Amino acid sequence: MHVAIAEDDEDQSALLALWLAEAGHTSKQAGSVASLKQLLERERFDAILVDWQLPDGTGLDALGWIRGNLGWEVPVVVVTVRDDEATVCQGLQAGADDYIVKPPKPLELRARLANVARRVNLREMPVLRLGDYEADISRQRLTVQGEAITLSQKEFDLAVYMMQNPGKLLSRDHLLNSIWGIHADVDTRTVDTHVSRLRKKLQLNGQHGWQIVPVYGFGYRLDRQSEGSAG
Repeated sequence: MHVAIAEDDEDQSALLALWLAEAGHTSKQAGSVASLKQLLERERFDAILVDWQLPDGTGLDALGWIRGNLGWEVPVVVVTVRDDEATVCQGLQAGADDYIVKPPKPLELRARLANVARRVNLREMPVLRLGDYEADISRQRLTVQGEAITLSQKEFDLAVYMMQNPGKLLSRDHLLNSIWGIHADVDTRTVDTHVSRLRKKLQLNGQHGWQIVPVYGFGYRLDRQSEGSAG
């Protein structure tokens, strides 16, 4: 297993890396939320250990970025001195798969990592359904009334993201960061181009009960089309 470690205490980080190495795992270390993001953009990891309190943010910041940019495939375990119920619940609700209170025990740490990795590997990716639209995330396939539509990877990712957030107003910047990543060398015109393609390819003009509505100067919203107003 290749594990990313986000921990600003160098001694603690080195100890976690040692424990993982003793179990045959490899790891890379980051001392801040920013450096963790850079690490995750460069390499693929099988699991992530995140300290709750980092110099430039919290576990919530790290979890928000991970789930927004990497999805739910990679398991995340929060490791922290904070053991109050509110913080534990906050971490789990934000997307952590497990929560370990410091000081961690090496055998427990390795067992919990193996457990969340096993759960994630066994978990099937969802099939999203929105009226006539169906997105099979595992197979990377989107259909309209059962007919498969050819989409680029980014078009598929954008379609899935909008299907996951029906009725929500999504800014161009938010879509750009969520689909292309915060450091992507593209601008918001890329979002407009992809939305335009999706509207045409998926007939998101109300014809199948849903439409992409542009909000001038801000972004887009995927709205349910009211009866009798299509066209």
